[in-house]
Amino acid sequence: MRAWVWLGALALFALHQDFWLWDDRSLVLGFLPAGLAWHAAYSLAAGGFWALVVMRAWPRSLDDDEADASEGATRP
Repeated sequence: MRAWVWLGALALFALHQDFWLWDDRSLVLGFLPAGLAWHAAYSLAAGGFWALVVMRAWPRSLDDDEADASEGATRP
């Protein structure tokens, strides 16, 4: 696996521990607690990162083997 995947996963792990927002009582957009806003943004970033990993770092040979196996199979 590529090094950037490991570094990104470690960064996501570190950023998930939002200890700096535990005592923050401020509201984002006037209604959303800061911790919840952080996790909403974190979730979008994590989803985008893992989508990028699948598109760029997924081994193409895994997809080729499944495509070859399904071509030989007959459907009822």
